[in-house]
Amino acid sequence: MKLQDKVGIITGSASGIGRGMALAMAKEGAHIAIVDINEEKGNETLAEINQYAEGMLFIKDISVKENVREIVTDVVEKFGRLDILVNNAHASKQAPFVETTEDMLDLSFNTGFYPTFHFMQAAYPELKKSQGKVINFASGAGIDGQATQTSYAAAKEAIRGISRVTANEWGPDGINVNLISPIALTEGVKAWSESAPEMYDAMVKNIPLRRLGDPEQDIGRAAVFLASSDSDFITGQTIMVDGGTIKLH
Repeated sequence: MKLQDKVGIITGSASGIGRGMALAMAKEGAHIAIVDINEEKGNETLAEINQYAEGMLFIKDISVKENVREIVTDVVEKFGRLDILVNNAHASKQAPFVETTEDMLDLSFNTGFYPTFHFMQAAYPELKKSQGKVINFASGAGIDGQATQTSYAAAKEAIRGISRVTANEWGPDGINVNLISPIALTEGVKAWSESAPEMYDAMVKNIPLRRLGDPEQDIGRAAVFLASSDSDFITGQTIMVDGGTIKLH
């Protein structure tokens, strides 16, 4: 029970990678606040979480700054502390660079970068008290500069930038700030694999381990590691949980 009685907030955790991390952490004893806009999926995941630890559910738009502050306040009021912050939620639209619009950039930054920024600011006083852990999300789209991913890549690299800054600034407070860059077999990817099997197979062949990660067993376990005392001497790092697809130097 690596996270016994720890308290965490995970955004975008009703399904996909977020759900996988929530389950993995709950099974290690953590109380998890699920933050999402999908109420049906959120309630399903909350029911699963409650089998292992006490959970909370927030159906809120985290692009609204005031909602972010309310979530942090409500979690601390209920559990008395905050140990783990996972900024996972993000939405974007793909387009070639010359066809990328400011609206596309706004969508990506308002659902990914700014919520990460606002959650980190709101959570900092509590994370300082608990000497807590922040897990943000990077992407190969930004690290590798994938075509048609301008808005997503820009926001993800901005998140990497503030993660490195806060790793330096918050290190003396005992707060660790790291990132996960994943490849995972989520519900969306499964649907895509069925509609475009040749493209899916080609993608898998480019992964050295020849498979996509499981949201709970692969991405979730990596998140448990970064949220636990096992990672106390690691900060400011981008952890590639992608089957070896990208090797950082």
